[in-house]
Amino acid sequence: MSKVAATSRQIPKGWPKDRPLAVSVSVMLEGWTDDSAPGLGPMGNPLKAGVLDSQARSWADYGPKTGAWHLLDAFEQCGIKAVFYVSGILADRYPELMKAIAAQGHAIGAHAWAQNILPAYQTREEEETDLKRTVAALERHSGQKPQGWISPRATPSVNTPDLLARHGLHWYADAFDQDLPYLTQTPSGPVVAVPFTVEVNDVPLHIKHGNEPDAFVRVLDRILLGWKDFGKPACLDITAHAHVFGRPPGVMMMKEAIRRAQRADSAWLTTHAELAALCLKA
Repeated sequence: MSKVAATSRQIPKGWPKDRPLAVSVSVMLEGWTDDSAPGLGPMGNPLKAGVLDSQARSWADYGPKTGAWHLLDAFEQCGIKAVFYVSGILADRYPELMKAIAAQGHAIGAHAWAQNILPAYQTREEEETDLKRTVAALERHSGQKPQGWISPRATPSVNTPDLLARHGLHWYADAFDQDLPYLTQTPSGPVVAVPFTVEVNDVPLHIKHGNEPDAFVRVLDRILLGWKDFGKPACLDITAHAHVFGRPPGVMMMKEAIRRAQRADSAWLTTHAELAALCLKA
């Protein structure tokens, strides 16, 4: 078992002094194995155990087939870059999408092999095997080796940080214990823990809690407005799942949220990749 220690809560060099809030844009591009489907969906009432939810499968397939393309267009219109966290299983299924994401200059992070396979349930050997094949598939089809990672459900195992460092990844966004990115020391070397926030995230806001799409922008507005009083440096995520806010109403809200963040005096738009790079340089 790895022993992992966080080293610092210092503000990374390069953080704008007059803009304490680092706003990262991320897309979760998620896939499931053929015998599985999302456990959380718009219908709300789960099917009985052992029955494949074909509605949930179709809903999830919207992400790589349509939603990710809508989000790529939206980001180009807004002039921003994002991190696309991609399930490895999708790379072989949608190679042209992988190429398009990379061609537009977005970073591709690894989102494990499939969303129904959680590292916390795997042995170290199983997790390492899936990590290796995920990284290989994403690199093969995008032309770039993933440098970052987020686990399904953002739930890593005790071995995840060490395995990421061992295989040359530089950051993971499974951290919920601090406001700023920090170096984590593992037996295989350091890896950056990037805080992941869920206040402006389509799944909890829109799917789990049933808010209308506009709530996405309203919540962000309140945070941006209140940050002048809070004042301290911290990270905030604007997160879309390609099968949720890759749909037209969600894309509209994503674009508006990005534009609000671009105009905010207290915020600067960035990505997990850029935050990790700042932390590593420091």
